[in-house]
Amino acid sequence: MPDTLERDGLTVTIIETPTLGDRSYVVDDGHQALVIDPQRDIDRVLAVLDGRGVTLAAVAETHAHNDYISGGLELARRSGAAYLVPCEAEVGYERTEVCDEDVRTVGAMTVRTIGTPGHTHHHVAFAVGRGESSAFVFTGGSMLFGAVGRTDLVGPDSTLALSRAQHLSVRRLAHELPDGTAVLPTHGFGSFCSATPTSGTASTIEQQRRENPALTQDEDQFVATLLAGFDAYPAYYAHMGPTNLAGPAPVDLSPVADADPVELRRRIDGGEWVVDLRERTAFARGHLPGTYNFDATGDLATYLGWLIPWGTPLTLIGSSSEQVAEVQRELVRIGIDRPAAQTTEPVEKLATDRPLARYRTASFAELAHARGDGEVRVLDVRRDTEWADGHLDGAQHIPLHCLPERLGEVPSGPVWVHCASGFRAAIAASILDAAGKDVIAIDDDFTQAEAAGAPMTDTP
Repeated sequence: MPDTLERDGLTVTIIETPTLGDRSYVVDDGHQALVIDPQRDIDRVLAVLDGRGVTLAAVAETHAHNDYISGGLELARRSGAAYLVPCEAEVGYERTEVCDEDVRTVGAMTVRTIGTPGHTHHHVAFAVGRGESSAFVFTGGSMLFGAVGRTDLVGPDSTLALSRAQHLSVRRLAHELPDGTAVLPTHGFGSFCSATPTSGTASTIEQQRRENPALTQDEDQFVATLLAGFDAYPAYYAHMGPTNLAGPAPVDLSPVADADPVELRRRIDGGEWVVDLRERTAFARGHLPGTYNFDATGDLATYLGWLIPWGTPLTLIGSSSEQVAEVQRELVRIGIDRPAAQTTEPVEKLATDRPLARYRTASFAELAHARGDGEVRVLDVRRDTEWADGHLDGAQHIPLHCLPERLGEVPSGPVWVHCASGFRAAIAASILDAAGKDVIAIDDDFTQAEAAGAPMTDTP
């Protein structure tokens, strides 16, 4: 069951999307409900409304999201509820405009719109309570838990101005809202929309006064720190904002057609992406040549959306129809709507024309032992900020999201590839294997590397 928070006779139901690091919210007075920043698979929201026994009165967006496709438009259309969208957002559909200081009533709730530009130019927050009080503030991508939303997603020409606006917006929320107001952000639970990592799962305005850099640093220090800390963000973000502004299409989560071995080989040889969802060590032990491994237990949607050339047909190989269905659900959240095909047949039955491919997996202790026997090539596929914090001495660094374009830089001999936990290393190993490279995937936690005897350095 989703977590709930109760204040002043109002109930907030938190709908988590941990794989994208986001939250959606349903706030109700026991009869009428307001939904804030819903994900695209709105059946989860409808289940909460049904479980609470409340009627949807309004749907609200804090901004046009850059990390997922919104379900707000479809939810409002299905229910006939008002769709509250920031008035400065240039959208291509009918909506109810809400501007700074707009105050409206939703059931017994007072909903106040507070302009909070920074994450986007048109960003707003919604303070919700009874009468003049504000029990909750839904902050979207402005005030996060000990952080703020990124200000570099709109475009390089806007980043500096939005960073200064973000500082002012967070301070405005802290100035205008009571200390006890519960802060409920959309981003910041692992989302790349967060400028820096967030801390905790709940907070108040009072707590943020002590912890949020926008409230503990002056404007110049805040902006300088913010700009210096930006790292890469997923390539699919480029498609999210425009889709949300234009108006997303309804979701179709019905199963797609099954593919037989002949079709799978045709798709692989034709340059399409065939993705194996199995656990990464199982993939390493045997897989169809030319397939990629995105372990369904990890942040699959983020990295698959980041790496796949946008619009490339995608076929899924899963262990079960339930697994494929869940991955299909995750992918529609980032605009990959319909796989071209799927199969849940064991890979041994799918390999009818050639043997299964395989490669080794290893630990950091095994890597250290191999280094003791002679020269070993190591590839680190973590992000730039992770690399700067410390890395294996002598390792080559190519962030995972850059690997498909930089395959020529990877030597042809055995390459030991690692990340922080093994998930991204498995993706990288499958890409290298499909390209004909000799690869060993390190399926281990990077924090164990030094203790295992792998020499570390913090120099570039």
